[in-house]
Parts: sequence; structure tokens; C-alpha cells
Amino acid sequence: MRVLLVMLGGLLLALVLGGLLAVPLFGASPEAVYGKNGMVASRSTLASQVGVDIMKQGGNAVDAAVATAFALAVTYPSAGNIGGGGFVVIRLPSGEVVTQDHRETAPAAAHRDMYLDDDGNEIPGLSRASHLASGVPGSVDGLLLLLERYGELSRQEVIAPAIQLAKEGFPLSWSMARAFKRQLPSMAAYPASMAKFTKDGEPYEPGDLWVQKDLARTLERISKQGRKGFYEGKTADLLVAEMAKHGGIITHEDLQGYKTVWRKPVRGSYRGYDIYGMGPPSSGGVLLQQMLNMLEPYDLKSMGYGSSQLVHLMIEAERRAFADRAEHLGDPDFVDVPMAMLTDKRYARQRFADFDPAKASISADIGAGHWPAESYETTHFSAMDGNGTMVAFTTTLNSSYGSKIVIPGTGILMNNEMDDFSIKPNTENQFQLIGTTANAIAPHKRMLSSMSPTIVVKDGKPVLITGSPGGPTIITTSLQVILNVLDHGMALGDAVSLPRFHHQWKPDAIFMEPYAFSPDTLANLRRLGHKEIRPARFPLGDANSIYVAEGLMHGVKDPRGDGVAVGY
Repeated sequence: MRVLLVMLGGLLLALVLGGLLAVPLFGASPEAVYGKNGMVASRSTLASQVGVDIMKQGGNAVDAAVATAFALAVTYPSAGNIGGGGFVVIRLPSGEVVTQDHRETAPAAAHRDMYLDDDGNEIPGLSRASHLASGVPGSVDGLLLLLERYGELSRQEVIAPAIQLAKEGFPLSWSMARAFKRQLPSMAAYPASMAKFTKDGEPYEPGDLWVQKDLARTLERISKQGRKGFYEGKTADLLVAEMAKHGGIITHEDLQGYKTVWRKPVRGSYRGYDIYGMGPPSSGGVLLQQMLNMLEPYDLKSMGYGSSQLVHLMIEAERRAFADRAEHLGDPDFVDVPMAMLTDKRYARQRFADFDPAKASISADIGAGHWPAESYETTHFSAMDGNGTMVAFTTTLNSSYGSKIVIPGTGILMNNEMDDFSIKPNTENQFQLIGTTANAIAPHKRMLSSMSPTIVVKDGKPVLITGSPGGPTIITTSLQVILNVLDHGMALGDAVSLPRFHHQWKPDAIFMEPYAFSPDTLANLRRLGHKEIRPARFPLGDANSIYVAEGLMHGVKDPRGDGVAVGY
């Protein structure tokens, strides 16, 4: 408790005096934060500090990650959550790598055509902004299992900081107050949402104390009762009642039957480095390895960072990988995913055999690959302790603030992850991603995701922890951070901060952040046949990362968003 009081005294004062007017300088490369004993880099200053304080109290990086995740549910509500789900990649001091899938699942009453009208057309908004949009939440079950299996501290100790932050409140930063105000029109139909995100019906202002009493009580039930404090009892009763009242289909049986899955990590190699990622239903680990396999035969460093030659090469790899995503990837418990094929270096060479360095491909001509003759609102954080435990953790509600629906009496903001299914073959979701039958809706099935928590190791030693939010741009953001570090030899601050670009097969367009391409590069890309080059509507990603060199952790908070890296 003493540590918490110190944190809430000094850190909140810093927020009030300086953080309220501090707008992240997009594109500016921050100096890394250094530490030998522990590091957390997250979107929330308070959550990062919670994680490091937990390590100082004797916890390891898993304890810190679980505490950070619960704190993010309080301090970064647009993506931090207990009403959503996520993926975790962990490397233990022994060198063993484990991955956990606590992705949301479709309720038992879900069915393939549930978002289509009688004529087979999509009903606008139903999969994104209704009580039918939510999958069964997995975050609480996953977090508690992580703690039980790999943590050192008790559930009560690890959840206590989040409870205190919710109960006592914290002053809102300028960016959070602005974000709340922007969301209010889409929350107006939901009284509990308006009660949580307004001050008696009026927008919050920067510096206002934000207290979440209902969420504090929900967290207290989880702290006291464990899994039953969320999936059974009062919290479950309130959630199911809200669903039944407004046409939702999540039931008590859905909640009680939710199960976290431990999956085999995607393991690949790139220039002598071992790359560990999350397997399906995440598409991130598979696509990252596939793109790295396509790029490995080329000398990226000699091409020069930002050159049209390099950008063209990367875009063509992205185009082919995302085409494979649409055809092949889904929940491996329901469909056969050709993992061995997609991550094989021979397949990558065959898949990239039609690459033309002098001409852009046309996405309409690029189908899914085969052997010859045979998710925008998520948050990622990275944590590491002095013993070498590495945690890459990505969690999500899908859209910013999920479905915008708060369950009355709980403070829980629900996800809208059902939109990540292919609600109709070759129909775009909110991220303009296309899918086929592999990702069709089915009861208890997990929807495909782009989350890409990633760990990089060389010669048995930790090198990099990274990942990002951003729907499909998660994958290309993670790719660029990895290439910036491993190929271009950048300091982590530059690797994370420099402008990014994205291509996802369809639409056949390059999306770019400001200053991503020089005028010469833009002109050359157009000469190569890349006709559609658009400014990105939002910053691409938020890659909160940790790099390790000579026993020293370098933590960087992506300047595209709030938060800090905290180390000691």
C-alpha cells in the first residue's frame, strides 16, 4: 500500500502539472528508458508504473504484465479491458516459450448468417455497434491463469493497484478527455456508458478526477473470488441481464464455459535470430514469419532505409501474405490451417517467385498461395524482469471503446469482436479486411485476429519484445520495427518512432504516415505502378517495445500515443 500511495502521489501530481498539456510529438524519436532489473512499456503511464512497482515488490515479469493489464482496464479504457480478450507470448528464463490465447469466442447461439438480412445482405452496424457485436470475454480467465501458472505474487496483491486506481480515481489527461468527448455521440443510447464517460451528463475536462466505483467493485469481486467473481455471480448476472434485455446472446452458460487455450508458438528464424509469435487464431505470428522469409534473401540494409527499392519489396511481400491470410487463416480448433506451409522458407521463395523489382503487382491478380502440385483499437505492452522473463502482451476490444456499451452496475466496457469474423465471404470488415469460410462465424469459435505479440532471441539471449495495436496494421508495424532494429541497426527510439506505411492486399493501396516517403520515393513508387498511395487516417500502430543489449533493457514508448516506459 505504501508503494501505491507513493505512486499515486508523485505520479498523479506529475500528470496534473505536466501531462495534461503534453501532446506526443509524432515522429520524434524518444530517448530510451534504461533498466537492469525490470521494464514495462505501455500506453498508460500509471499502468507502466504499476507493473514496475509489482516487480519491486518481488513479482516477476508475468506478475507485472497481469497487474499492468488490469490497470489498463482502468486507465486506458479504449483498449485495456476485462470485457475483451488478447494474446500473450512469454519467454521464461529457461528459454521455454509459451503462448496463451484468451481471445473472445462466439456465443453458443451465434451462427454464420447472424448479421445478414433475408436477402443475404449485411445489416449495417449490427456486428460493430450492438449487443450482438460482443464475443464472450476472455481477458479475466486468461490473466488469472497466467498468474496462477507463472506468477509469484497473490491475485489480491496483483489486482490491488487497479482497484485503487478505479476507486480513488486519477486526473484525466488532455488526450483522454478529448477521446471521451469524441465517443459520446456513439454512446448516447447507452445510459451506463454515459454515466461512466461523462460528469453528470457533461463532458469531462482535462484534469478532472475520473472515478470508476462500479469497475472497482467488479475488480474487487475478481480479487476475492477469482474466476467466479467474473464468470459467475453478480457480475455475470448483470452482464447476462443486459444482453437479454437488448437482444444480445451471451448467456450464463457461455460465460461459465469460456476456456483459455495454451497454444504452440510460431517459431521461425531470420538472419540468425529466433522469432517467436502467436499462432492462429492470431494471423500475426504467421504473417510476420512469412514476410520475413520472403525478405531474407535480399540485402535490405544496402537498399537503404526508406528507398523506393526497399519499400516496393516490402509492399509486395505484404500483398502476398495478406492474400494468404484471407484464404487460409482461422481458428485452428475449427479449420485446418496450413501452418507448416505458410511458415516454410521454401514456400516463401515459391510465393515470391513472381516478384518483379521493376513493377508493382495488381492485387486482383494475386490469389492465395498453395504448395505446387500438392483486427482499430487494441493496445500492446512489453514487460521484462531481471531474470530474463520476457512478456509480449496484446489486448483488445476491437474498435476504440469496443461496442461502446458499458454493462450497468459493473463498469465493464464490452468488445465488438464479432466483426472480426467474416460475416459474409469477401465482405470487408471495419478494417477493410476480407475473409472466406475459414473465418466464418460458428458457435464457440474464436475470430481471426491481427494481434502480433513478438519476442526475438539470438543465441539464447533476449533481444527484442514488440507488438502493436492497429487492426491489420499491427502486422506491418511489427515487421517494420523488427527490420529497423535487425537490418538497419537503429536505436530502439528510431526504430519505433520513424514514420510507417502499410499494404494489406485489398484494397490495393499503400497507406502512409506523414513524411514516410520522400518526394523521390513517392515518384519512384508511382513509376513502378503503385497507383494508389493514400495518407493514413490514423497513426499506424503504437509499438511499445523493449530491446536488450549487453544486459541492459532499453524501453521505448511509441510517441504516437500517451504512456511511458518505466524501468529500474
